[in-house]
Amino acid sequence: MKVPIAIPTSTVARNALVTLAVVATGAALYWLRDILTPLAMAIFLLIMIDGVKRFIEDRTRLPRHWAGTAALAVVVLAFLAAIAFIVNGAAGFFTDASGVSSGIGPRIDAIIADGAGLFGMTTPPTAQELFAGLDIRGTLTTLAFQVQGVVSGAFFVMVYLAFLLAAQTGFRRKLVSLFPNRESRQEASEVFQRVRGGVEGYLWVQTVTGGIICVAAWILMRLVGLQNAEFWTFVIFVVGFIPVLGGAIAGLAPPLFALVQFPTYWPALILLVGLQLILFVVGNAIQPRMQGDNQNIDPVAVLLALALWGKLWGVVGMFLSTPLAVMAMAILAEFKGSMWIAILLSGDGRPYAEEDEDARAHKPPARRPVRVKPPRPGAAEP
Repeated sequence: MKVPIAIPTSTVARNALVTLAVVATGAALYWLRDILTPLAMAIFLLIMIDGVKRFIEDRTRLPRHWAGTAALAVVVLAFLAAIAFIVNGAAGFFTDASGVSSGIGPRIDAIIADGAGLFGMTTPPTAQELFAGLDIRGTLTTLAFQVQGVVSGAFFVMVYLAFLLAAQTGFRRKLVSLFPNRESRQEASEVFQRVRGGVEGYLWVQTVTGGIICVAAWILMRLVGLQNAEFWTFVIFVVGFIPVLGGAIAGLAPPLFALVQFPTYWPALILLVGLQLILFVVGNAIQPRMQGDNQNIDPVAVLLALALWGKLWGVVGMFLSTPLAVMAMAILAEFKGSMWIAILLSGDGRPYAEEDEDARAHKPPARRPVRVKPPRPGAAEP
């Protein structure tokens, strides 16, 4: 019989305490999601404002104050415009003005009849019969409440952002108070810079590649004649920040709408093949070259982060899943006990970028202050 491995009691107690802390933190994140999601989005916007501010400072001659004001205006106006565009576009999407809602029922019946004919069915069911058990009124009411929740959530994001901007002035003093030692303060600043760099790099890559996808997709949808092409283009750009699911939505939603709009299947087929080709080229040729060390995260970790934060915070958690994974990897890599988690989260087993590893390897060890004991009374001086 194999002798069991003896584990010290202190290790068992520590692991149990860590497990309980993780479970309690997850429960708190879920129960307080209505409060924490606007705060997380506000912090995300604050990082964006700081990145846009430094971008303006590097490429223009604006003073620091005016660069910050311009960055704040750009990010806030873009955020509010995105919310307004989504709400207005979703509210008037299936109105009679589009000319699609009046013919959606007969078109679905024709699609069902064509599909049933392939399998030899002579009397296929109609759309009304298939959707008879669905509570359409309740679904519309739920969607209305969700749209209202988006608007109210945007308001609280702006409130949190205003308070975060006001609290920035005292951040330096708080940092000095938290880390009185200069070496510790420098190390904390490096962690913050690494977190900020990872999030900004993720934003930059997703924005540029999303813009390329949107331009090509808009041209394709315009050539096919798809209605509301601008709305679909914006939807493709927004969902591009959601890993895995964003590509599926961008590649399938416009072709499905084309099935309802056009009397034939060729426009939907052209959109399906064209969008998949655009996503494949950008995702496999352009995006990996731009990512570099900014998103050194394992794909499995990205998928798990998407599932976890989507379960905890819904759609907002899906948007923030990758930036939160970047933050977690950068912070966990600073502690010896959690370094193994950061290694598992990283894509190549090195949580730090190459230049960071070289700097850490050549960094001289911090000198501990030498305490000189005062001579005892009556002792002879050397």
